[in-house]
Formats: sequence, C-alpha cells, structure tokens
Amino acid sequence: MKKTLKNKNNLQETRSSSDISQEELADKVNVSVQTIKSIEKGRYKPSDSLALNIARSLNKEVTDIFS
Repeated sequence: MKKTLKNKNNLQETRSSSDISQEELADKVNVSVQTIKSIEKGRYKPSDSLALNIARSLNKEVTDIFS
C-alpha cells in the first residue's frame, strides 16, 4: 500500500477563525475553490508566492499557517 504524504498546515483553522469562506479566500488570492480545499486537506503544497498571498489575505505570517 502506497502512503501519501500530506503537507501540514493550519489554513482551515486560520481561515475559519478569520470568518472567511473558502470561496472568499479563493477569490482574494485568485485561485479556484478546489485549490483552497486541496491545500487545506494537505494534498497540494502552495507555491511560496501563493502561500504569501494567502497569509496576507488572512493578516497572518506565512509561518503561522504553513510549516
């Protein structure tokens, strides 16, 4: 059985505590909702620039969201 490595992040918790929907965040950073969902589930690791845009949109530091 093949193991899938997940990318650890706190995006879902951070986004929820900021009271921003997946759709709103996707719109702010100009990606699809599916991209946000994939990042939250750890199936997709965002580029450095996308991670920075997400953090800025949530008024957080990149290191607060992504490890």
